[in-house]
Amino acid sequence: MKVTDHLNQASKMLISFEILPPLKGKGIQSLYSHLDPLMEYKPSFINVTYHRSEHSFKKRMDGSFEKVVVRKRPGTESICASIMNKYNVDTVPHLICGGFSVNETEDALINLNYLGIDNVLVLRGDAAKNESTFEPEPGGHKFAIDLLKQVTNLNQGVYLEQDLKNTSRTKFCIGVAGYPEKHFEAPNMESDLKFLKAKVDAGADYIVTQMFFDNAKYYAFVDACREIGITVPIIPGLKPIYTKKQLTILPKTFNIDLPTPLTEAITACKNDEDVEKVGEEWLLHQSRDLKKSGVPILHFYTLGRPLIVANVVKELV
Repeated sequence: MKVTDHLNQASKMLISFEILPPLKGKGIQSLYSHLDPLMEYKPSFINVTYHRSEHSFKKRMDGSFEKVVVRKRPGTESICASIMNKYNVDTVPHLICGGFSVNETEDALINLNYLGIDNVLVLRGDAAKNESTFEPEPGGHKFAIDLLKQVTNLNQGVYLEQDLKNTSRTKFCIGVAGYPEKHFEAPNMESDLKFLKAKVDAGADYIVTQMFFDNAKYYAFVDACREIGITVPIIPGLKPIYTKKQLTILPKTFNIDLPTPLTEAITACKNDEDVEKVGEEWLLHQSRDLKKSGVPILHFYTLGRPLIVANVVKELV
């Protein structure tokens, strides 16, 4: 079932979650242990992140170096299928530009279609850890809008091999990312919104936002989107804070601001256990306010802390 179908058919506010694939070497049970506390709240769908390959150089015995390529969190497609099979819930695999050629992307989309997955979240992805700026894979997409157009082409039965006849059309519902506080590479908010509208005009069905900790910024973002003619659903993305380190890591990594009352409360905490309590209370406050405002769905980035999210959702439903 498509994300937009869930939204259109909803009689009350919905819940969805986002998870990471297990690190290589971990079994699928580690993922189920993460999801089990959340499933009683009947999420409409679960997002599964995609991770590009990383490379390093290993010194050989002769003094030369060998390039080693590793994907630390593989298995997004199969994880989506496993979640659907075990929990009977829809999944949304992330699809990224980084680390994939257009042919590899097409193969991934074909596999997802065979598995009966109706949704994808299209993202450019981050730069590789050893790169200061994003560099596409040789033969890959540089921008998310180009990746999005490849998905819409498949939805129309247009494959990379143009001589294929009587092709089957896919039916992906396509989500894209939105940034209430501006993508860090955009020169200003106005240009960032224009890029977002271009993706919607190219076929994006909905937007899910990057995390934010001040609801006023989400509301302003939605208003700005509506003013320039973006009419698709805009799903708020929420994440709990649970360590003091995140006071510096989150703003630096995601180019976001943390509200002064939140930072003061966390700074006053004696340990991370106290930070968890503050983070949970803040997330609950955000969620209640968004629910009151009439948002159709709350999307929780559960990454590593499912119990905090479960405690918050329990108070909402």
